Amino acid sequence: MANKAQQPPHLHLAEVTASQFLDIWKHFDSDGNGYIEGKELENFFKELEMARRGAGVVSSGDPTNPTFREKMKEFMQKFDKNKDGRIEMSELAQILPTEENFLLCFRQFVSSSAEFMAAWRRYDTDRSGYIEANELKGFLSDLLEKANRHYDEQKLQEYTQTILRMFDLNGDGKLGLSEMASETLCLQGVKLTSEQFNAIFTYYDKDGNGYIDEQELDALLRDLYQSNKKEMDPTNLSGYKQSIMSLSDGGKLYRGELEIVLCREPIV
Repeated sequence: MANKAQQPPHLHLAEVTASQFLDIWKHFDSDGNGYIEGKELENFFKELEMARRGAGVVSSGDPTNPTFREKMKEFMQKFDKNKDGRIEMSELAQILPTEENFLLCFRQFVSSSAEFMAAWRRYDTDRSGYIEANELKGFLSDLLEKANRHYDEQKLQEYTQTILRMFDLNGDGKLGLSEMASETLCLQGVKLTSEQFNAIFTYYDKDGNGYIDEQELDALLRDLYQSNKKEMDPTNLSGYKQSIMSLSDGGKLYRGELEIVLCREPIV
């Protein structure tokens, strides 16, 4: 009975739903860094083999067994598409018998930063930096229609809860733009404190009207690149700028929205 309680979720199923897929992902990506790697990867392959053995597929046995290592090497050659020695979410979707690829569809939408930011702007009408659960439902409904995916109310509710589980890091039942920023903008080198942000925004908002324009944003981002040149790729600055300007109101980018994107501290 103890073994059953410890069994990783859903690996034995013929198909897994979006919610079950996320259960599996969170179980094996135990450090939450967005990859199944190292010991996590070894455990995943071991448990997957055990689940397949239960389904009548021959298992290669113990991780210390050379046969196990050889099988794992063959497995990675087949599924590790970018050859980085670890499994990311899109690769896991190719491994598991997924009922659907909604999470991948959502992540692809998120990765097209300008489009995502423009959609966010439509739903975050009060510029709070948050979308409530009921608004998230409409947000996802628009995404599904855009992707020509069929769904019913029950499935939409499942998707909404799954996305909240995935990105609502503080558990407040809302999707925050700050929680999405690392997915949307990939500004790995920029982790400003509120004090640092206030200083740089004040410098560029010379007339003190509370917003900056596209030219000022361009200069601000270039300054950030200069101080983070090892982390940020200057060729991506144009893309970053376009994505962030999607949050603007008639070309005016207000302090609060830019702070949410660039800061990694909670905004009080």
